[in-house]
Order: sequence, then structure tokens, then C-alpha cells
Amino acid sequence: MKYISTRGQAPELTFEEAMLTGLARDGGLYLPAEIPVMSQDEIAALAGLPYEEIAFRVMWPYVSGSFAEDEFKQIIARAYEGFGHDARAPLKQLNENHFLLELFHGPTLAFKDFAMQLIGQLFQVALKRRGERVTIVGATSGDTGSAAIEAFRGLDAVDVFILFPHGRVSEVQRRQMTTPADSNVHALAVDGDFDDCQAAVKDMFNDFDFRDGVKLAGVNSINFARVLAQVVYYFSAATNLGAPHRKVSFTVPTGNFGDIFAGYIAKRMGLPIDRLVVATNQNDILHRCLSGEGYFKGDTIPSISPSMDIQVSSNFERALYYAYGEDGAAVAQLMDELKTGGFNVSQGAMEALRENFDSGRVSEDETLATIEHTLAHSAELVCPHTAVGIKVAEDHRATDVPMITLATAHPAKFPAAVEKASDVHPPLPSRMSDLYERPERVTRIANDLGAIEDHIKRHIAE
Repeated sequence: MKYISTRGQAPELTFEEAMLTGLARDGGLYLPAEIPVMSQDEIAALAGLPYEEIAFRVMWPYVSGSFAEDEFKQIIARAYEGFGHDARAPLKQLNENHFLLELFHGPTLAFKDFAMQLIGQLFQVALKRRGERVTIVGATSGDTGSAAIEAFRGLDAVDVFILFPHGRVSEVQRRQMTTPADSNVHALAVDGDFDDCQAAVKDMFNDFDFRDGVKLAGVNSINFARVLAQVVYYFSAATNLGAPHRKVSFTVPTGNFGDIFAGYIAKRMGLPIDRLVVATNQNDILHRCLSGEGYFKGDTIPSISPSMDIQVSSNFERALYYAYGEDGAAVAQLMDELKTGGFNVSQGAMEALRENFDSGRVSEDETLATIEHTLAHSAELVCPHTAVGIKVAEDHRATDVPMITLATAHPAKFPAAVEKASDVHPPLPSRMSDLYERPERVTRIANDLGAIEDHIKRHIAE
């Protein structure tokens, strides 16, 4: 399997090379040159299998040229052995034909663990084989950072620097990033919003002297290995509800588009997905775009669902690549226009997007009301992001197709908002009960590329 850039001007790479590279040198995002298709019989055979076996069967065509079969199975086993639920991604029924896919049983209580725990193991094996050391730099709106630090902390061949917006993540999210004592992990609180952090990471990848000098690698959702790991739970959930013999739909609370793009890949692989519904909070650039208003940046408004407080959704570039008929030059032109504010989507591309995606927007008051209602009527306490998904899912749910809403984080990661809505303070799991007592290690830093690069260079292998 070869991997190509969405902008068409970077060399083809193997899975391992694309994983370690992260962002393509033309600024684009890597995708498989071909998306493998599973037969109806192959999909049906997934029903009832352990999550790890489903993961192997779904991902193997993408990685087979880079890892041996037994090696990859062992990587998967190590990735998920620390999860707090044997099913890894259990389904719960909320009401008639509406199900919740719990993706928060990993070590940092968020869906990002499914990808990050796997990519940590993949990096470790690949770097050991190569005898190399890399510097991982990532941006986070809250959950990616803690998941990355948890996955890479203490590893000999990796230094990790995570940029997060100062004052714009929950206290639990912050402490999960700032309390690990391992010397190879560094939390940087940037004076800006998430889009500033994400832009800094992209600028570092496009600064080739810096990139090559520190052997930069990325684990944000720009890395296709992250997307690939998330494809698995779409197959797991759908086959539990009868796929491929009946269709299912998914609603995904998303800001960076990576989680729902994984659903699109699953659909292209043959999973009978009826609709993929994008759920946004008040930072609704994706909903506005899918409603035909173009893709134009606005101000990022802090919310009670901070992991979705994003105006530049990196993975939307991958969706645009397919919507524009795999025309890398067209995508590159759109990304140039985005630098000056945004772009309109052509009629043909909008039609292609609407063939697969619906969308909805949820206000702060609606989010709080949904948390309260879900607890009262379904006995489920959910985080604000999940509540955004539930509200949009209810607005789009059909009577004849099961709807699965992705529960992206544990409610204890956002205790203030959950308690405000429900009068219930969600406790942390026992393994994290001392989180508020652990000392923090964090550096506050200006939203300045030069300052950030200098800090990274001075603290590598510290």
C-alpha cells in the first residue's frame, strides 16, 4: 500500500514512512492511494469477534507492507490492554433506534486513546527497528495532548511537545498533560486558541530546516495512522447492530473532522453506512460549510465543549480531496485561499459532500439541556461533547435505520459543565483519584513560532 498527498506534489510513501512523516512536504495530508474494500461476507464475519481481532482485520491491508502479521497483532494487543472495559468500545441503547458508542474507556478517558495508544506502539516498533529518535510535536484542544503524552511518556526514542491553548481546556484535560513526570514529555500552554496551536505545528512542518534538524514527527489527526485506528470502531459498532445486513448511521461530535472522516473511510471500505452526521457546537464552521455557506474562518468562541472550539478543521482537507475528484491542485488552491480567510466550495464538490454528510449545530443552552435530559430519561451521564452529538442525532434520526452517537469523552473530564447541567459531580475513575494532588510541569509560551521552535530545540532529550 502506497500513500499519497492530498496536494499531489509529495513523493509516495509506505505506511511506515507516512506515519513517521506526518504532514507531507507539500503541506498536504497523506491518504492511501487506494482504499481497500471488504466483502459483505468479510464484514459479517466480524460480528462477535474481540475488538483486537476486528482491528487486525480492518487495518491489515493498510499496514501489511510495513509490519509483519504477528508483529502487528502484538502491537494491537499492547495498545488496548490498558483499557477499562473488555469490549473496548461498548454500545449502550439510549432509546428506540438510538445507541451510544462509549469511546472513553482508555487511559485518558477520551476517544483519542484508540488511535494514540496504537500509534505509540507503532512508533516504538518502527523507531527501534530503524535505530532512530524523533521529536513529536502536537497541538490539542484538550484530548489529543493527554492521549499523546500517555502513549509516548517514558519512551527512549521520542521527545514529545504538546501545545494547548492557555486557559481554554478543562482542568482535568490540563492536568492530564501537565502532571506526568517523565522527562521526555513537555506541555506548552500557548497564549492563543487551538487554531493558533495547530497553525504553529503546521508551520514547523513547513520549516524544513527545523523539521529535519529535530527529526520532527506528528501525531495529530493529520497523521493517517490516527484516522486508520478510528475506522475500526465503526466496523465494531455497526456489526454489533446487524451490519452488513442492515444500514446504520453515525453522529459524530467533531471539530477537526478526523473522527467522522474515519467513518467515511469505513463507508468506502464497504460498511453500509447510511448517513454520517457532523455535530458542531457554536464554533460551527463545518455546519456552515455543509449548509452551503462556504468555508470561512470566524472567531473561536470558548465553550463548555472546548475540544470542538476549532475554526480550521485539518481533516476536512481529506474530505475535500475526494469531493474534488482527487484533484490535488484544486485542494492546494483551496488551502491557499484559506490562508486569507476561506473559500467557497464548488457545486459539484458540495453535491459530493452532501452524498455522505449531514450536519447540525448545538447551542450552549441546548448542550446543557441535553445532558440533563439524557440523565433523566436514559440514566446516562454524558460529557458536553457527547451531548452535542446526541442532540444533533435526535434531530437527524430515522425510524428505520439505527443511529449511533459517538460518546467521545468521560463526563469526569468536564465536571463543571456536567454538574451545572445535572447537579451531579462526575467522579474520576479510581486510577485517577489523585489527579488534583499531582504536581504540574508546564511552560507558558507566547504564540510565536520562533519562540516555540527555540524552546523545543533547547529541551530535546533534556
